[in-house]
Amino acid sequence: MDSSLKTQFQEIVGASNVIDDPTLYGPYTDDFTDHYKSVPLAVIRPASTEEVSRLVKLCAEKAIPIIAQGGNTNLTGSASTTEPGKEILISMTRMKKLLSADPASDTMTVQAGMTLEEVHEKAESINRFFPLSFAAEGNATIGGCCACNAGGVAVLRYGTTRELVLGLEVVLPDGRIFNGLRRLRKDNTGYDFKDLFIGSEGTLGIITAVVLKLYPIPQQKETAFVSLDNPKKANELLNRAKLIAGSSLSAFELISELPIGRVAKYLPDVEVPKLTASPWKVLIELSLEHPTKDSVLEKLLESAFENDEILDAVIAQSVGDAKTFWHVRESIPLADRTAGGSIHSDISLPISSIPQFIEETSAKLKEAFPWLGLSIYGHLGDGNLHFNFVSPQDPKLTYQFENQIRDILYGEVNKFEGSISAEHGIGMLKLEHNYQFKEPLEIELMRKIKQAIDPKSIMNPGKLLKQ
Repeated sequence: MDSSLKTQFQEIVGASNVIDDPTLYGPYTDDFTDHYKSVPLAVIRPASTEEVSRLVKLCAEKAIPIIAQGGNTNLTGSASTTEPGKEILISMTRMKKLLSADPASDTMTVQAGMTLEEVHEKAESINRFFPLSFAAEGNATIGGCCACNAGGVAVLRYGTTRELVLGLEVVLPDGRIFNGLRRLRKDNTGYDFKDLFIGSEGTLGIITAVVLKLYPIPQQKETAFVSLDNPKKANELLNRAKLIAGSSLSAFELISELPIGRVAKYLPDVEVPKLTASPWKVLIELSLEHPTKDSVLEKLLESAFENDEILDAVIAQSVGDAKTFWHVRESIPLADRTAGGSIHSDISLPISSIPQFIEETSAKLKEAFPWLGLSIYGHLGDGNLHFNFVSPQDPKLTYQFENQIRDILYGEVNKFEGSISAEHGIGMLKLEHNYQFKEPLEIELMRKIKQAIDPKSIMNPGKLLKQ
């Protein structure tokens, strides 16, 4: 990097927060999926919105592309560089402050670099609950969650990140600061710019602070692991759970036996609940605002047994048991990766179509690639599946045929009127397929918005939209 440019960056954030030594890049440039290896011009670590603003103004003046990065947990390449040695990577991980907490309004305002786990802790410190939750919450930042509109396991009850955010502060591509940190539940004064930036994957600006919705802490949770014959039975159980548990149904996870078997094989320290052998499992959780004398979950499962929807079930008897159940679910990506050749997919479908989709798509994929190992699991309650793949015998095979595998998968998703991205975003990984399946008019409108806000196209180039 040019010495004068480096000096200008150092004047903004301090010398120690401008990293241009590639041997120190690891945490910022090593992609979790092994698809992308970032090679930035430098990694810069601001500590305030004002510093981000000054950095962006400088980059805009010199036409230097910018990639904003949170915890680097993205699975589609959204937070990776596209052109080696030409882009600045701005890491938000120093921006962790709690800016305000308002229990009376059930809101909390935080800087974008706070991890999701830290957000949970801050909310609990004021006797409130923030429901967004997924396996990478120890590293994922709330700004990154907003940029990709993260989902997680509680969407069924609380919605995606979009539904959990009231306001945003964003540094625009020219360095100006958009102050939308409003704590209002109702604000009908025109276009909702908040929803424009959420899910934009950093292509329209850098999110620097967020106003979050909070909820009362659930006073009682009931969790069960259930075995059943097929996804159709799971749909029947889901409908029954909605009728009996109502709004207390907070998670309903469908998991095929194959990834659970890999957890048992490759991660022996993870305790897998003993259940009647079956090709499918469901993990159910109820979150009750008030304790009940009789178990709602027991009533639900008894009814499901009587109607031949489930084969077996084990109910958590303690918080520790519930954590054990969830640990199995959260360990699947690591087990798949350990098995070899793991590639991720993240799709959404109409819930009623999921059983037929799984049957037909699995058959097509196995016919084309008999060696392919399927890893199907996800948030059945909101129609989101992780339809993933492994090839333990030869890990190179899935990577070699990845485009063809995705062609079949996404073709079926499109046939069933689904989406090729439910919660991970598009990034670079799904860019071509997004152009293939998204309506041309939608792409045109997205490009016009991008051009209007980022005319120099310096914000996260090569992601979500083609150059």
